Amino acid sequence: MPKLRVQSFSVSIDGFGAGPSQGPDSPLGVGGMALHDWAFTTRTFRQMFGDQGGATGLDDDFAARGFRKIGAWIMGRNMFGPIRGPWPDETWKGWWGTNPPYHTPVFVLSHYPRASIVMDGGTTFHFVTDGIRAALQRAKEAAGGLDIRLGGGVATIREYLSAGLVDELHLAISPVLLGVGEHLFSGLDLPRLGYQRTEHVTTPNATHVVLTKRR
Repeated sequence: MPKLRVQSFSVSIDGFGAGPSQGPDSPLGVGGMALHDWAFTTRTFRQMFGDQGGATGLDDDFAARGFRKIGAWIMGRNMFGPIRGPWPDETWKGWWGTNPPYHTPVFVLSHYPRASIVMDGGTTFHFVTDGIRAALQRAKEAAGGLDIRLGGGVATIREYLSAGLVDELHLAISPVLLGVGEHLFSGLDLPRLGYQRTEHVTTPNATHVVLTKRR
């Protein structure tokens, strides 16, 4: 059966997946970019954006796993862009330029409808206004039997976790303290929701933890 997977989601030591004061100039909030330092130098990350080289090893292995057997993505509107409320126009098409790194259908959760956006490289953004289960169903239909990757942000992952819909969650715990921001697990009882640790690997750049949903 296709799985809903969270991959390479970076959090601070104190559990924050984004810093405070997110905006167009600081999409991950103050200090949030440092959460992803472990990934920026990997070969997988560099190849995503057309660059050569990059580090191999365990960090790269985890980054690469996140793109295998993925047939569709789901993300929240906050991950798609900084605009809130009704869409003022159709100018904004994401943070990633004309060729986003997804190369699959991407289903964006939103309260406000918008026409689908066809991008270069096989990415098409579809906007879903009828909730997380509807987005998951549409993603499964589009994925052709492959898995679906849940991209974030924090509020979107929390909503899917609360509903018990995430099958696998890979966290990269970065050696960073944020103190404030968006906390990933506050108020969530993961064991009660059926999650257990199935992998735990430490590198000089991050601690990788995989949580799996018991079925």
